[in-house]
Amino acid sequence: QVQLVESGGGLVQAGGSLRLSCAASGRTFSNYAMGWFRQAPGKEREFVAAITCSGGSTFYADSVKGRFTISRDNAKNTVYLQMNNLKPEDTAVYYCASARGCYYFQKEYNYNYWGQGTRVTVSS
Repeated sequence: QVQLVESGGGLVQAGGSLRLSCAASGRTFSNYAMGWFRQAPGKEREFVAAITCSGGSTFYADSVKGRFTISRDNAKNTVYLQMNNLKPEDTAVYYCASARGCYYFQKEYNYNYWGQGTRVTVSS
């Protein structure tokens, strides 16, 4: 059974930083791309960032480009999301997801395993 467990969310002031982690188990982590998505109150879940299975390529939503960095440590079966210069509009529940294959995907249907989410609140 594949499990994804996020951590690192919390309350931060605008301009601050947080680092989210997602620990994976249950399948060979290094064979699959990983992604981060978020869902703000009253909104649809949206893509944030993704990384290929080797970590060699990354892809970001325009709204976070230049502020967020996705990375992975395949030896630790963990993917990270470093979030800098946070804005109130970044407030959301953040989910990590494991893709169906090696290359990054923006669409939710390309991910077949999801974590429970970690809440990030950015105050102004």
